Amino acid sequence: MQLPKVLILNQPFVTDTGGGITMSNLFSGWETDKLAVVCLGYILNSNIDPGPCNNYYQLGHEERKWLFPFNLLSRKYQSGPIRFSDTSKTKVVDDSQKSKTRVGFIMKYVNPALEFLGFTNFITQIVLSKRFRDWLDEYNPDVIYAQCSSRESIQFCIAVQEYLGKPSVHHVMDDWPSLIGVKGFMSAYWQKKINTEFQHLLDITDVHLCISDFMGEAYKKRYGKDFITFHNPIDVDFWQGGQKLDYELSKNPTILYAGRVGLGIDKSLKLIAKAVANVNAEMGLSVRFIIQAQKAPVWIKDHQLTEHKGFVPYGDLPKEFGSADFLILPYDFSTKSLAYIKYSMPTKASEYMASGTPILIYAPENTALVQYAREHQWAAIVNQQEIGLLTSTLKKLFTDKNLRQEIAGIAKKRAELNHDTKIVAKNFQKIIVEAAKTAKS
Repeated sequence: MQLPKVLILNQPFVTDTGGGITMSNLFSGWETDKLAVVCLGYILNSNIDPGPCNNYYQLGHEERKWLFPFNLLSRKYQSGPIRFSDTSKTKVVDDSQKSKTRVGFIMKYVNPALEFLGFTNFITQIVLSKRFRDWLDEYNPDVIYAQCSSRESIQFCIAVQEYLGKPSVHHVMDDWPSLIGVKGFMSAYWQKKINTEFQHLLDITDVHLCISDFMGEAYKKRYGKDFITFHNPIDVDFWQGGQKLDYELSKNPTILYAGRVGLGIDKSLKLIAKAVANVNAEMGLSVRFIIQAQKAPVWIKDHQLTEHKGFVPYGDLPKEFGSADFLILPYDFSTKSLAYIKYSMPTKASEYMASGTPILIYAPENTALVQYAREHQWAAIVNQQEIGLLTSTLKKLFTDKNLRQEIAGIAKKRAELNHDTKIVAKNFQKIIVEAAKTAKS
């Protein structure tokens, strides 16, 4: 199959975000000279993976225009093509713009004030500079692939599509349209305006992709478009290298959580730690709850058998996940969090499924994650923020080997059927190839 040249907007190939990881896996096997990425300077950080693509255009001061006097607070990024050596880019923000004190002040005081006043939705605009237009003309893509998360990025996508007149594919990773512009006294105005602009972007887009079937159903009703689901695919062969095969409990069983800690997830993690303590007390076990994260939660010292572990290299994850007795996927239960995560799928869900380790999901019922797991029965589920139910579910998993083996087996098979990169990436390629054939009027 002849692959087209793709212009990617707003999302670099990175290893630290769901959008970046998912995109890297979807474009697996693509020819690197047929991929080019356009991003704002602050997005192009040290986590860039230059392997899939090393043709980037950094949107800098020639393209991103700030309204006066806010331009006095803005960082000045260089504009133009950049290349990466390992994970270092050759053009960065000017040294004079790197003050940590200055950045901290803006993040803590200025940005919240601008958001409340509604200014964040209009004080910046990305224009197509002559340098950028020349770069676009030289690259001359066959198709555009884009992700968005702000009004600015919506307007930028529209401008690029109108300039190039090429077929386009839009991929929605989470329900950011429901939360954008909701704060401040101008929230009603901005929600209506941004929704109208996003609808226009979808109207001029040829192919619409989403992250879950649950999102696709909701967005069909909301925007009147058919969405095709593409979640994070994985290299099943890679994960089989450390896959769990023995479902007898370890002498000192472990429950592993790998992900972020802090605001929005702390409450769920603390309740899990308490439930594990209950299991140990009631069953006479020494179950350890391992939190694999960048930093240890501040409350961890209050829970004797809850331990922090730093992130391990990606190549070690199959063995790491496969050696645990259970893997847990927790969500925050707050109303605000649910509005954001409702239709999303955790990037690591497919990795967990392929590990062969039994999975416990601790999340609200009305989420794409729970809907998917319940439909196919690949995990145990606790859908209430209730320690008694969480404790009893854990106890059942610890006492029922057949249940552990059954849900793990279903999860492995589902990962092979639905999430194998060899299958999913080929289907994604077909979508992009067909989109590239779409003639623009």
